[in-house]
Amino acid sequence: MLASFSVVPVGGGTELKEQVAEVLRVIDESGLPYRLNAMSTEIEGDWDEVMQVVRAAHDVGRSFTGRVLTSITIDDREGATGRIEGKVTDVEQIIGKKLERKPG
Repeated sequence: MLASFSVVPVGGGTELKEQVAEVLRVIDESGLPYRLNAMSTEIEGDWDEVMQVVRAAHDVGRSFTGRVLTSITIDDREGATGRIEGKVTDVEQIIGKKLERKPG
């Protein structure tokens, strides 16, 4: 299962990098494959593993202000593994190039 999720503490101001870092510490310590993006984090594992990490991240986010918004998108494909990289690689192979452009 692949999940993309974001945890946003509400009421903590406009700068959330410290809070996000603490949420990411929980994700990193889970041992599951993950990738941080600018607006979310992707994580891969079985249902129980992933949902346990999402719950722990949500709880950390809520601990800062008492209110948190957590959004989750799940791609649950039986037997699929390595999809954090694989989904991107599949499309890049069809296009014939790496699909990324840095700002500037």
